Amino acid sequence: MTEQMELRPAVVVVGGSRGIGKAMAGAAASDGATVVLVARSPDDLTAAAADIKSGGEVFTVSLDLSGKDAAHELESFLSANGLYCDVLVNSAGYGLRGSATVLPAGDQLGIVDLNIRALTDLTLRFLPGMMSRGRGGVINLGSVASFTPGPYMALYYASKGFVRSFSEALHQELRRTGVTVTCVAPGPVSTEFLERSGANRAALFKVLPKVDSQYVAACAWRGFRSGRRLVIPGISAKLAILTAALLPSGLLLPLISRLQRRSNDPCPCGSGKKYIACHGARHRSADRIAVKRDKASASRAEAVPGSRNSDFLPSESKSSK
Repeated sequence: MTEQMELRPAVVVVGGSRGIGKAMAGAAASDGATVVLVARSPDDLTAAAADIKSGGEVFTVSLDLSGKDAAHELESFLSANGLYCDVLVNSAGYGLRGSATVLPAGDQLGIVDLNIRALTDLTLRFLPGMMSRGRGGVINLGSVASFTPGPYMALYYASKGFVRSFSEALHQELRRTGVTVTCVAPGPVSTEFLERSGANRAALFKVLPKVDSQYVAACAWRGFRSGRRLVIPGISAKLAILTAALLPSGLLLPLISRLQRRSNDPCPCGSGKKYIACHGARHRSADRIAVKRDKASASRAEAVPGSRNSDFLPSESKSSK
């Protein structure tokens, strides 16, 4: 017990060397918190730590989060440096744009490992300590992508759907414990993620306005401190979620599909040809037929309760402390 009392609280930011994670670390540091940055690249970590102005110390941990022992190694690092995880920020993740039938299976399983398995492992590793202290919490980075399936980014959208569902369930389970779990669901953010994933080349991410990572971090940190279950930064993200909730799936999915694929993408039929050179016209015709069919179905079901996806409308709530 004495040893535990001597440990100092820290905000642990996983994926803290770039983008939203780095901005989240800066937001925590501005509150005077001791910050621990976790990422794979030592050089990126050193550069990020130098950029952060903190009232406390800044620690860096070079760690491959896809490893099965990553959570244990991080916990050991904290103990060795006299720290405990007061707030965990899970902002590490990646996605790939392209047909799930064309992208390498190993790369897609990597999305599951990082976006789902590692996030779950870290969350379950540190939550018991937070509950015993009756304070702290977890901020999980989701996305507007969590509100709909995403053709041509299928694994990324699905992984973010898991993050939101998992986070909101934990938020409810931990009510009245003093521990908060908040999911942050931004739209496109001006970070390197869009370029690395290839999403910046899709029309969908050109249509949706981008927000700044600092703005997302400020909204996330403020929402977490207020005990919110879900934070959706920016009006454009809220409108995108509302649109997805109101459109029947038969209209929404072909629309997302057309906005996310490109004519020079490999055709998902397995021919090895480019989409437009193979039989893109036939795919587009099938999309149009599907849209007409679903429009007719939607109009017939208009009077039936529950015919629309109204249960996906965004909402925010505060936890009862």
